[in-house]
Amino acid sequence: MLEANGSFLSGFILLGFSDHPRLEAVLFGLVLVFYLLTLVGNIIIIAVSHLDPALHTPMYFFLGNLSVLDLCFTTSLAPQTLVNLRGPDKSITYGGCVVQLYVSLALGSTECLLLAAMALDRYVAVCRPLHYVTSMSPRRCGRLAATCWLGGAANSLTHATLALRLPLCGRRRLDHFICEVPALLKLACADPAQNELVLFVVSTLFLVVPPALILLSYGLIARAVLRIRSAAARHKALSTCSSHLAVVTVFFGTVIFMYLQPRDRYAQEQGKLISLFYTMVTPALNPIIYTLRNKDVKDALCKLLSGKLCALRP
Repeated sequence: MLEANGSFLSGFILLGFSDHPRLEAVLFGLVLVFYLLTLVGNIIIIAVSHLDPALHTPMYFFLGNLSVLDLCFTTSLAPQTLVNLRGPDKSITYGGCVVQLYVSLALGSTECLLLAAMALDRYVAVCRPLHYVTSMSPRRCGRLAATCWLGGAANSLTHATLALRLPLCGRRRLDHFICEVPALLKLACADPAQNELVLFVVSTLFLVVPPALILLSYGLIARAVLRIRSAAARHKALSTCSSHLAVVTVFFGTVIFMYLQPRDRYAQEQGKLISLFYTMVTPALNPIIYTLRNKDVKDALCKLLSGKLCALRP
């Protein structure tokens, strides 16, 4: 990522929402609130799923992975975003931009795969309950989670490296609040057609294939649930899937809208707002959804809090 005189090594100016200073002040407060909610909510999910033996199941193993992902993903972006929104300094070093690009891409790609793995877990639990213990053994769950993490890392290495190898020209002003591939491509001197093709292929693999597999899993789950005669059993089966389905809808809905629209129709300001929702709001909503819609998590949290309160009594 070099200009002829090498000036891009000095870093970039993240324009963000600098054209709307009043909006920046509002967004700073919102980002700070949602970042704190992300920290607190996901740490609670991680702690509860680790400390309560009743939650040592494949479903909560994957939920713990999701919380770690959301925690790391938002932390890789939120501090720089808050600095960008807070004052006149909009700069980011070249190294900081590279690290942010690689890390956020890896974690975002991993989440796409992990949500599909969680749908597979729900499919086996509902449709093949007699085989659940053997099919979703701790060893297999560990391998499945490792595959998701490695897949996300591989995508990031490929995708970000191609973007960073493009020769850039003109000003080093990046029209975004984070280092993101579509915004970087706009600074390219050379024809970015190859990068756009890779972006489209990767977006298809990570933003179309996993949702398709998730829809297939839930189609099979719905068919199995309709065959259950007991209303209580049907409700229990659906309740274990509703939280995950809500998270999938929010996550993939915003990301697909952001990445799979044609470039000539890409509205920059709209894209930045969607990115802000995807990077800051979604990770905060996930623990809220799982806590409010999941009886096991609420019971475990109440048990944990009541135990701590009892320990504080004289």
